[in-house]
Amino acid sequence: MTRFAAPIAEQVWDMKYRLKEADGTPVDRSVEDSWRRIARALAAVETDAAVWEDRFYAALEDFRFLPAGRITAGAGTGRRVTLFNCFVMGTVPDNMGGIFDMLKEAALTMQQGGGIGYDFSTIRPKGAAVSGVAADASGPLSFMDVWDAMCRTIMSAGSRRGAMMATMRCDHPDIEDFIGAKSDPARLRMFNMSVLVTDAFMEAVKADGSWDLLFDGKVYHTLKARDLWNRIMQATYDYAEPGVIFIDRINKANNLAYCETIAATNPCGEQPLPPYGACLLGSVNLARLVTDPFTDAARLDPEALDDLVRTAIRMMDNTVDASKFPLEAQAREAEAKRRIGLGVTGLADALLMLGLRYGSDEAAAQTEAWMKAIARAAYLASVDLAKEKGAFPLFDRDAYLASGTMQAMDEDVRAAVAEHGIRNALLTSVAPTGTISLYAGNVSSGIEPVFAYEYTRKVLQKDGSRTEEKVIDYAVQMWRDVKGDAPLPDYFVNAQTLAPLEHVKMQAAAQKWVDSSISKTINCPEDISFEAFKDVYMEAYETGCKGCTTYRPNDVTGSVLSVSEAKAAATPGERLRSARKAVGLTLDELKVKTGLSKSYLSEMENGAKEIQRKHAVGFGPVLGVEPSWLLFGKENAPETLATTDAAPLQPHGDVVYMQDPLDRPQTLEGNTYKLKWPDSEHAIYLTINDIVVGGRRRPFEVFINSKNMEHFAWTVALTRMISAVFRRGGDVSFVVEELKAVFDPRGGAWIKGKYIPSILAAIGGVIETHLISIGFIEGEGAGLKTDPTAKVVGLEAGGRGKACPSCGQYTMQMIEGCMTCTSCGHSKCG
Repeated sequence: MTRFAAPIAEQVWDMKYRLKEADGTPVDRSVEDSWRRIARALAAVETDAAVWEDRFYAALEDFRFLPAGRITAGAGTGRRVTLFNCFVMGTVPDNMGGIFDMLKEAALTMQQGGGIGYDFSTIRPKGAAVSGVAADASGPLSFMDVWDAMCRTIMSAGSRRGAMMATMRCDHPDIEDFIGAKSDPARLRMFNMSVLVTDAFMEAVKADGSWDLLFDGKVYHTLKARDLWNRIMQATYDYAEPGVIFIDRINKANNLAYCETIAATNPCGEQPLPPYGACLLGSVNLARLVTDPFTDAARLDPEALDDLVRTAIRMMDNTVDASKFPLEAQAREAEAKRRIGLGVTGLADALLMLGLRYGSDEAAAQTEAWMKAIARAAYLASVDLAKEKGAFPLFDRDAYLASGTMQAMDEDVRAAVAEHGIRNALLTSVAPTGTISLYAGNVSSGIEPVFAYEYTRKVLQKDGSRTEEKVIDYAVQMWRDVKGDAPLPDYFVNAQTLAPLEHVKMQAAAQKWVDSSISKTINCPEDISFEAFKDVYMEAYETGCKGCTTYRPNDVTGSVLSVSEAKAAATPGERLRSARKAVGLTLDELKVKTGLSKSYLSEMENGAKEIQRKHAVGFGPVLGVEPSWLLFGKENAPETLATTDAAPLQPHGDVVYMQDPLDRPQTLEGNTYKLKWPDSEHAIYLTINDIVVGGRRRPFEVFINSKNMEHFAWTVALTRMISAVFRRGGDVSFVVEELKAVFDPRGGAWIKGKYIPSILAAIGGVIETHLISIGFIEGEGAGLKTDPTAKVVGLEAGGRGKACPSCGQYTMQMIEGCMTCTSCGHSKCG
């Protein structure tokens, strides 16, 4: 009999956590083998290893305790891997050498797949004087661009996906640029961004007072605090970033405030960490601890919870010793403080099993009671470990007990810590558990409400075909097992139907007994007013939350249309509208891209004008949909569709040509540019020839030459590839941004007072200069950020939003602050 509650659980185990040989041959024959592997590895440091191995196995059995993915996949494999999920890197020095030392450390950490956080407040603002070089500083955002390019390069080299968090203090002179950075959808794509908001700033906002922006004691600008707050809120309302971190609250509550200052978090925000801090995560599955679900006798077994938490704490403490680290500084930090983060998953499902509506006062009270029970058990377990193995090295009894968190702790816990010390400086944190929750049978994730009670998932089979299967929430399946076909009661609510302030209520209830922080997304309806949206953040501050992250679906953050809703669009006009919104285009922007008037496009969408074949063919590359889908819908679409009276498109699955390439005239006008790269003895020469089409000059081909034979192969390849792109026609200015984003891990160079991350980026800059000179683009940075026809090979329904980079399905949803694929479990946050 299988241990898995659903087929998706077994698929996730096989894909993510099952130990296999390099050729794919399974080493773990069953999930029991995986549990035994983990238990044995974490018990190896014990003097009575066999006894603890069995206890650890019992905790893992039936998915009751869920170590984070790194532990589940890496423990006991014999591979040199880190079992820690994410890190906050060292303090960034305000000098060029130190900045690039930090960049190197980030690259080494991300090569091992760790997510990283950085505070960029330590870098002097843009325009500040730089002594000794007669130049002005470029500011922290320019260096964030370098970090962003590095992350993309690490990922493109085949490493695990990376995620980064960038923070900046609310009083830094460049904070306004930081707030607005994500208004450019192509910039800083590898970063989550959050503003470090102080108590003084929040009081100034409430009092409508003034606010100084300063660096190193110098005031650069003064503005109204409420104006700056509104800018943060407007950016978050429009682009879902930046988030807000209440940094003073975090530092006041921190058990280690006497020996560290926190200024950054890991990418999802649940672990505020000091320089070189690392997060070690695990979750208690509350849904598995409920007895007699959906009956009057339903309860979460308190004895089982206490026992499970105590065992989990010991397992996680042992993980500190079992893990490897990318950097020695990270290992020293972990050993000195032995920080761990035990959280929960399945909270919403457990509440449902007790008949409680997520977001209600009763559910909040029950959540607070459970989290307090977990905190008590965790701290007392760590005290017991201190008796046995010793307190963490930096333990200072009086200073530790004076922290905000410990002052709120029960007196018996404080007394135990005072007498015996404590093994782990911090113990609790609620992390995103999306993939782990699927592995556990699709229980609700973290402390989030159920996202969807049932959905259809497409599964890629070994023969390349795809099958569809239903994925059902764990509590819903249990309801059906107990109640049969009885309809779900009214207290079965989901993330979309909850009021935003109900989300805040649940986060605040849990935060009271979590010594680190919580990863939680507050879902807001698209039509929420700006004033009501701001109230969400103020309520989070007033009720004791340590941060706040919201998601309001719109044309920028993501379409409100689900895949099923897009498929259901009944008319060509409705399909056109859904596809346009899914890619974030306004009618004015679609007008520019198609040459059709706004009124004509509007009439098409409303059904007053017919969408003809030629229109559909033109819309296809712009909107990333099939012309046949626009005209006929998914069910009625023909296998082929003619673009002209003589040239049919190939059937689905064959090569789709974007458009006919431009013919080359006998003679062309062009320019030749000389590029001198500091590390190369010989210059590179770029010749760019142009063609005139419709009275407009545009690039047609490029030739790249150098006497340096080390460059020969790649310059020939680049010549051919760029020329092929130029000759296909259309707006090819995206080539500039793609080249400029290439990061060389060996280091870039300063050219004319500007840092260029690679020789390819320098070539991109030369091409950009040429495009500006011929009037093809208006100025620096004005070209397209991505290929407008990159989605042309999408073969299913339009209006789908973003495709999953792992499986290609259009099922990306915002869950726990991370864009997560409901088809394969891929998450930006790992």
